[in-house]
Amino acid sequence: MINPSNLTSFHQFPTRNFISQRIFLLHDIQIIEIFIALFVFIAIHSLRQKKHHGLPIWPVLGMLPSLVAGLRSNIYEWITDVVNSQNGTFIFKCPLFSSLNSVVTSDPRNLEHLLKTKFPNFPKGPYFRDTVRDLLGNGIFSADDETWQRQRKTASIEFHSAKFRQLTTESLLELVYSRLIPVLENSINKKTQIPIDLQDILLRLTFDNVCMIAFGVDPGCLRPNLPEIPFAQAFEDATEATVLRFVTPTCVWKTMRYFNLGMEKRLKDSIKGVDEFAEDVIRTRKKELSLQYDDNNKKQRLDLLSVFMGLKDEHGEPFSDRFLRDICVNFILAGRDTSSVALSWFFWLLHQNPMVEERILAELCRIVDQREEVKTGDSQSLIFRPEEIKKMDYLQAALSEALRLHPSVPVDHKEVVEDDIFPDGTVLKKGTKVIYAIYAMGRMESIWGMDCREFKPERWLRDGRFMSESAYKFTAFNGGPRLCLGKDFAYYQMKFVAASVIYHYHVKVVDNHPVLPKLALTMYMKHGLKVTLHRRDDSEHQKYLNMH
Repeated sequence: MINPSNLTSFHQFPTRNFISQRIFLLHDIQIIEIFIALFVFIAIHSLRQKKHHGLPIWPVLGMLPSLVAGLRSNIYEWITDVVNSQNGTFIFKCPLFSSLNSVVTSDPRNLEHLLKTKFPNFPKGPYFRDTVRDLLGNGIFSADDETWQRQRKTASIEFHSAKFRQLTTESLLELVYSRLIPVLENSINKKTQIPIDLQDILLRLTFDNVCMIAFGVDPGCLRPNLPEIPFAQAFEDATEATVLRFVTPTCVWKTMRYFNLGMEKRLKDSIKGVDEFAEDVIRTRKKELSLQYDDNNKKQRLDLLSVFMGLKDEHGEPFSDRFLRDICVNFILAGRDTSSVALSWFFWLLHQNPMVEERILAELCRIVDQREEVKTGDSQSLIFRPEEIKKMDYLQAALSEALRLHPSVPVDHKEVVEDDIFPDGTVLKKGTKVIYAIYAMGRMESIWGMDCREFKPERWLRDGRFMSESAYKFTAFNGGPRLCLGKDFAYYQMKFVAASVIYHYHVKVVDNHPVLPKLALTMYMKHGLKVTLHRRDDSEHQKYLNMH
């Protein structure tokens, strides 16, 4: 028999369960509301930090979310916007689990302080050396103290010797008129003109050039069939993977390196290709020098690698193959990438500013007006002379303006040895990383005026003559004791190449070609520079001569 009380209890179970579920549901909703309120509070608080610090500061993550967003677009424009919003200097707050804390500055006063006034207090530092060691080793770009001084002193003596200058002039002449011009002509002579990647061709030119003057070898990278050079691609991949380490927590990329994963696997494979090239150059040179030692009548080699092979280290021993390898890689980075990248951006800017191209061409025509080739109507065979290159003031102004807006090395790094204070009042603690944003400096109204984003070569001219700016305002060639040793040669190389191309051809960038900087140690164009060439004739030269 059924107990009525049990029946009552049975009917109450669903009611109790329903009430319990409602209570739990309300409890869950309250927890969610608390989390939402907490998130909104944290978000508002973090976003408010942007006004004072330039970027939102999130708990645990610091400014990392903003950095990730910047990396997904144009990181150099992102840095420029932040630096400009903070009057030239801001402090990047890294996540708790990383060591990315740094001061980012583009204030000329601060740059003079760290590059010149307090130079010993701002070396490259252990963080930078550790990050780039796999690729650059103890070469001149990453070395400090005696190692850097020894390399710089030796290179400086060679760079300023008459024989070395002659070698650079002759090798560049051969490359431009025996290789570059034929390659460009080959692209024009085809029935259907196919666009060429001008950045790739310029990289080939400067690679051959630096190998000739620094190592005394000719890799033959710039040939009509544009042969594939494994080293060139390996070197570009290695620089790109290396720079990614700077925006990745150290513990993360070191773990990836240990397990040979992702970008670290790519870096390891790329460096293997770089090492094979450098080791082959060193091995070949040692064999040549040993044969030369037995033949006193043989001409002495003038390249930098041979000079370093004849020197001793601090212990009186010949430099190791590893050290010589580091010298090779560093001088390739200095001589190959910087000039070719600068010229690529220069030709892109000329396409955007045809009036500047016309003024350059008028200057070139005026300079060669009295040449026999011009008088006889045979300007196609004209080859510029060193003394003519020196007279090209407007061209040098245009190249400097291109470097101001698109410096080959867009950012650089230092580390604080002892507590210090920047001239703008920024406090620097020992071990702080300092990033000086060279790209951002070219876009600061406080430095270059309201028209800072315009391409105006005239800002470099005084009474028609080129006038350089302070190295702490225009830092494309660095400044202070680390001022680029190859600055004069770089200008000569860029002027010679640019003049030779502009005088003979009009360079037109392919319509709708995407132009963006690539994240690497030097500012490559991410998609290259696709162009078509159009040959100039004597009547066009005469027209520009009459304009002047």
